[in-house]
Amino acid sequence: GSFICMHSLCGGFSELPPTITHQSPKDYIVDPRENIVIHCEARGKPHPSFSWTRNGIHFDVDKDAKVIMKPRSGTLVIDISGGEKAEAYEGVYQCTARNEHGTALSNNIIIRQSRSPLWSKEQIKPIFVQEGMPLVLRCQPPAGLPPPIIFWMDNNFQRLPQSRRVSQGLNGDLYFSNVMTEDSRSDYICYARFPHTQTIQQKQPITVRVFNNEPLEERQPVFLVPSDFVSAKLVLRGQVLELECIAEGLPTPEISWIKVSGELPAKRTSFQNFEKTLRIVHVSEADAGEYHCTAKNRLGSTHHIIHVSVKASPYWISAPQNLVLAPLETGVLTCRAGGNPKPTIAWFMNGVPIENSPEDSSRTVEDDTIIFTEVQTGSSAVYQCNATNEYGYLLSNAFLNVLAEPPRVLTPLNTVYQVIMDKPAFLNCVSFGSPIPRVTWFKDSRSSILVGDPYVFHDNGTLEIPVARVVHSGKYTCVARNSLGISENHVYLEVKEPTRIVKQPEYMVVQRNSDVVFVCKVKHDPSLIPTMIWLKDNGELPDDERFIVDSESLTIREVTENDEGTYTCIMNTTLDQDSVSAKLSVVEKPDAPTDLELTDPGVRSVQLSWIPGDEHNSPIKKFLIQYEDALHSSGTWNNLTEVPGTKTMAHLKLSPYVHYSFRVLAVNDVGYSLPSLPTHVYKTKPAAPDENPSDIKAMGMEHSNLVISWKPLTGLQSNGPGLQYNIMWRQMDVDKDWNSETVANVSKFVVAGTPTFVPYEVKVQALNDYGNGPKPPIIIGYSGEDLPVSAPENVWVRVQNSTLAEVHWEPVPAKAVRGRLQGYRVYYWKERSLHRHTTHSHAHHMEQQTLNFTGNRSHGKIPGLHPYSIYLLNVRVFNGRGEGPASSSLSFKTPEGVPGRPAFLRVTNSNLDSLTLEWGPPHERNGHLTGYILTYQSVNNTNEFGQLKELVLPPNETSITLHNLKYSMRYKFYISAKTLKGPGSSTTEEFATIMDGGSPDSPHPLSPTSQYLRPPQHKVSPVFGNVSSSVGEDGALISWEYWGPERHIYVEYIVENSDEDWQKEMVNGSQSHMLKGLKEGLAYKVRVVAKSHADQTVHRSEELLVTVPAMASRQVDIATQGWFIGLMCAIALLILILLIVCFIKRNKGGKYPVKEKEAAHADPEVQPMKDDDITFGEYSDNEDHKPLKGSRTPSSGTVKRDESDDSLVDYGEGGDGQFNEDGSFIGQYSGKTERDGVQAHESSEAPSPVNAMNSFV
Repeated sequence: GSFICMHSLCGGFSELPPTITHQSPKDYIVDPRENIVIHCEARGKPHPSFSWTRNGIHFDVDKDAKVIMKPRSGTLVIDISGGEKAEAYEGVYQCTARNEHGTALSNNIIIRQSRSPLWSKEQIKPIFVQEGMPLVLRCQPPAGLPPPIIFWMDNNFQRLPQSRRVSQGLNGDLYFSNVMTEDSRSDYICYARFPHTQTIQQKQPITVRVFNNEPLEERQPVFLVPSDFVSAKLVLRGQVLELECIAEGLPTPEISWIKVSGELPAKRTSFQNFEKTLRIVHVSEADAGEYHCTAKNRLGSTHHIIHVSVKASPYWISAPQNLVLAPLETGVLTCRAGGNPKPTIAWFMNGVPIENSPEDSSRTVEDDTIIFTEVQTGSSAVYQCNATNEYGYLLSNAFLNVLAEPPRVLTPLNTVYQVIMDKPAFLNCVSFGSPIPRVTWFKDSRSSILVGDPYVFHDNGTLEIPVARVVHSGKYTCVARNSLGISENHVYLEVKEPTRIVKQPEYMVVQRNSDVVFVCKVKHDPSLIPTMIWLKDNGELPDDERFIVDSESLTIREVTENDEGTYTCIMNTTLDQDSVSAKLSVVEKPDAPTDLELTDPGVRSVQLSWIPGDEHNSPIKKFLIQYEDALHSSGTWNNLTEVPGTKTMAHLKLSPYVHYSFRVLAVNDVGYSLPSLPTHVYKTKPAAPDENPSDIKAMGMEHSNLVISWKPLTGLQSNGPGLQYNIMWRQMDVDKDWNSETVANVSKFVVAGTPTFVPYEVKVQALNDYGNGPKPPIIIGYSGEDLPVSAPENVWVRVQNSTLAEVHWEPVPAKAVRGRLQGYRVYYWKERSLHRHTTHSHAHHMEQQTLNFTGNRSHGKIPGLHPYSIYLLNVRVFNGRGEGPASSSLSFKTPEGVPGRPAFLRVTNSNLDSLTLEWGPPHERNGHLTGYILTYQSVNNTNEFGQLKELVLPPNETSITLHNLKYSMRYKFYISAKTLKGPGSSTTEEFATIMDGGSPDSPHPLSPTSQYLRPPQHKVSPVFGNVSSSVGEDGALISWEYWGPERHIYVEYIVENSDEDWQKEMVNGSQSHMLKGLKEGLAYKVRVVAKSHADQTVHRSEELLVTVPAMASRQVDIATQGWFIGLMCAIALLILILLIVCFIKRNKGGKYPVKEKEAAHADPEVQPMKDDDITFGEYSDNEDHKPLKGSRTPSSGTVKRDESDDSLVDYGEGGDGQFNEDGSFIGQYSGKTERDGVQAHESSEAPSPVNAMNSFV
């Protein structure tokens, strides 16, 4: 197929026809003061040569010394600096660029010199015009090239003001719709500015004189421009359409526009010159039609119709493109142009009309198209398409290049493309060749061509991945191939993590002079280095050392109000960026209010106003108004009232006889402002008191007086000078007249000589030099009290139960109370218990107790008494002064009650199927004990309870043995004592039967390697059994059996006789644990404990003493010595002979004394036994010594002996000794390793006699 040669690709070909790359505009107006430069640049291979024509004739550059052509360029430079006129070089120029493959032509370039002619000299007479009439001042500038820009100014070079009444037309004339007297002036000057020469020409000033010797007459609008009713306008496509309507009239008309055949294009339409000019840019054929302009004032209106027609110079629809073909390929050059009228198309080949060019059978011309079929080498040429109508022309060059070139990839080798995840990736593969290469892409191993999603393949060879992922990273290969060869290139794609701000700065509101930190934490691809930039209000940060930028933050120290603004954190990498913004507001306490003013003074009021201070970004919530009373408390400011922060005025209520000064404080969220400056002193007039003293009390302090007290009035409340108090009193229901006394500067008054505790009526009234206060209220008070003189009579007690009694009495007469009755007080104490064992020395150990019964009571209940006891009590009445005499003491007894819980419950003996319990009597028997109730039930490993059993025991028993219990079972016991009243609270404990029935006492010494340290048996939980140890090179192996429910098991150990804390290691579900890291030569106490979920120890095994032997250091490795090897061989031979002898002897049925075994194979680590310690039976393989049928054998292999409760462990023979099922002792002579020992311990079967013998041998 054909190849459209773009500039970026054509450079790779070895042969290339010329192409014009730069040329001067078609209409080129030059400045006569500067050299003329006519541009013509072209490229091609080989590089083209250049020539020119002027006005259709060859322009010989070499013959004119003023004209030079730039090297390797067709650009002409015409030097007119020597005085030559530019006019001599005006004309139509055309550039030709040619090489061996074709010829390219430039446009026809018309060179014209710019002109700025002078205004012709003329004498302009003054213009006289009647006020209200229209006026046109003509400018008529000289014709220039290009046309000048017109404006009107005065002598001072100030632009003349323009309006709807006075405006400048498109032709430069100045139009007056109606003149006014102020239009009279003598300096209406029209200026013309010529843009190319930057010169300004000035017309002679015009003088206008406006007279008003006739009355103004209003008139309808009449158009000054255009003058006819209908006009026409022609505009070319793409240019600017300007329509103008200027009307005269009085009053000044208003102009409006409409398009009859449609709407005005809003985006391209504008109204200028006070709506008098309609301007449409980028005109298209759709803008043709009929336009109406209307001039209107209050007397009428007039219309003008403008017919707009739109023509078009030629414009490209499809300009011909350079064409590269391989031999025998087919291609098309298309030249399509629009215009009105339709342009004619003419084809040229290498600058010659195509009809005059050499015949070419592969070329066919069809109007605007040239078709090339099976082109041949050597057919390369440059074709020109010329589209022409009456309004202009278009000329375009397009070459046909017939080439045969293998493909080449222009994209640099091993280019690395880096993109951000989820963004599109574009991998370029720019190639050229003829025929056009076909581009395919591969990834990594090139196992298959990339096709379809997620890939997009562009015609230029670019591979697009619309949404790049990490999996798309890797090596890509693009392959360009055509019929002449193949070329490939490798590029790499790296997909990076996006840069994201994960912790962004927050909106901050801070006080002035505090520090603020904006945090900006970023997450980015590790291979990309981010750069942080901070901006303030989209500009750089201030150059201030208070701004500290760290890797993840911006700190501003001692912020000021100037630091307010929006701070933006921008994190940039080479591939992307992220940004966030946060606002900083600096707040402060408000400034103090100013300009306090007092207005509207009244007898007891005044109005205060003020101006608020700066609120410093925190709105004022309220204003606090304070006052100072210079008369009564000078220097002390008191709060008067508050008003909302939106108000700046307050109406203040005042008190008489006060010298006020006021000040105001503003309050916002930060705090209080400083107080404002105080106002001048504002004095109020004195008056009689408005109120009387408050908190009036009347009570006696002695039995013969009455004390009257009150809260005095303040200086502000006094209302005037001479403040006093009138005290009035009289005995209630006795005196008719009031006794009175006037006092000052006190707050109490004492009336002496009163009867004891009688009611009085009391009043206290305030008065000053200006009158008395309001009528005071009457309060009732009593004179002083005295101690009661009588005791309660007829005291008796009703005992309700063993701990509660009710006491009754006859109330004391009110006269004998001699005061306000407060209540009755009962004193009681325990004299003694009714138990026979209680001695006299214990009779008064009970402290005296007191109960108060408030009010006028005649009985009360006494709780909390001890059962089965004798109590004494008496009763007294009391008033506000104190107690009266006591009544006679009364004795009463409490009956029996239920007893307290037994003092303790414990196990004194524990066996396989029995437990012996012991308990103590309750400390509080509360009567005669009649017996004990013992209940118990079993508890399994899942804490489920069995059936409850109950025993009733006599009171004189404190222990019992329970038989027929299950072995290795926990039991819960409850024991309570009882009296005739019933059973009391119970004491509860849990105990378990055990498996090992051995005696707790051992008279023999213990093994130094493993010893049981036995505490008293009732403190050891029976859930642990058979705790043993074995010490090896790896550490100490601790083994045990456990039957408890708890699952948190620990092995605890401590150095013997050490004050350190116990160390513990947790056991993970097994019944053995290896203690490592124990120090050589030390003895350790070891125990196994079970703990609850709260980490509290519930059960604890017996303590085991484990000694770690000291190991001798090796100085010589004797295993490598020759003598040692020989010795070992001899010993091995001797042992073999011994084994043979033993085997023969056994087969004969002989007996093997245990004593001899002990002598022959004594363990050096086991302390030797004395002959009288214990004797062992001889070994036999008969079954006479097997356990009886029905006996139980524990998993450890030990059995309870029928003749004795003693165990080998208790006698000091170590924890590893075992009995076989036949009763023979074999453990001490076993040669098993530590590992074998563990396996034997875990086995549920006892070793057989054969196994035992094999172990021995």
